Amino acid sequence: MKINLLSLLLLPFLFINCQGQSSKTVKTIDAKLFAEKLKTTQNPQLVDVRTPEEYSNDHIENAVNANWNGNDFVDKATKFDKSKPIFVYCKVGGRSAQAADKLVELGFKEIYNLDGGIMKWNAAGSAKPSDKIIGMCDQEFGELVKSSDKVMIDFNAKWCAPCQKMKPYILKMETEMKDKIKIVSLDADENKTIVEQLKLEGLPTIIVYEKGKEVWRNVGYISEEDLKKHL
Repeated sequence: MKINLLSLLLLPFLFINCQGQSSKTVKTIDAKLFAEKLKTTQNPQLVDVRTPEEYSNDHIENAVNANWNGNDFVDKATKFDKSKPIFVYCKVGGRSAQAADKLVELGFKEIYNLDGGIMKWNAAGSAKPSDKIIGMCDQEFGELVKSSDKVMIDFNAKWCAPCQKMKPYILKMETEMKDKIKIVSLDADENKTIVEQLKLEGLPTIIVYEKGKEVWRNVGYISEEDLKKHL
């Protein structure tokens, strides 16, 4: 009984110690510091943990792809040098945070996670300039937001859980509120050019325009009731 009681008393301290060790090993840093660390690290180990499809569409220069949701993430991760710094990123930061925790379990000692993922990296202007237009260009977008007195643009993605949670009621609102506001949904991955020009830092992002001018913006999940208050 005494041994069991002692174990229970020690358990919280063991948990705190593990959590503390993980927080020391993983450093989640913003795009500017992430870029500086990459630049000052000799032969940096940079890992894009998104899907191969996302990686092929857009990735940070010299990054290697190791899909966090794939079956071979651990196999690929163990090929990196555990004694050297490793840098990880995804689209907005969720998957890379999970991947970073796994790297701690695998024995990596110095891990840098990009806060906000490649979306914030691009929004910060850290991406390599490209003349390639992906999806809607700025002229087309300008015409879209002026196509009605009031327009709501919903930037979303198939992989984004909050986006998919909001999708049913946004589709419903498109019909229910068509006399009041024009609602348009745009896939952020398929419209990378305008996403970068607007410097979007997360998904979902909803922007409301009146007579072509932005009047309200929301980043992240919002309930149907709260969204309607702004329309």
